[in-house]
Amino acid sequence: MTHRPEFQEDLQFQVLRRLQEKPGVSQRSLARELNISLGSINFCFRALIEKGLVKVQNFSNSKHKLGYVYLLTPSGITEKSQLTAAFLKRKVGEYEALKAEIDQLKAELSDDQC
Repeated sequence: MTHRPEFQEDLQFQVLRRLQEKPGVSQRSLARELNISLGSINFCFRALIEKGLVKVQNFSNSKHKLGYVYLLTPSGITEKSQLTAAFLKRKVGEYEALKAEIDQLKAELSDDQC
């Protein structure tokens, strides 16, 4: 598992986002969906729970003994909003840098063809 701050922040953002959409999602299916290891997801879940951003409830009448619902706490919703803003800012910066590089390459190609 990588420990880069951006990776951890993006992972927490993606997990909080998915949990808000589908509180009953399993850690295993979320790991598959995000293309990361189950251990990484479990580590992330534990951190979110420890921070008080997510609370866990198990289904009392679930047919699955491991059926859980992961609910965002009010702090979790606030954190998700902050992570969304940071994620968007970073992605816009990446987009602008990539666009500038593409424009530069197009200009070079145009100069080479003349």
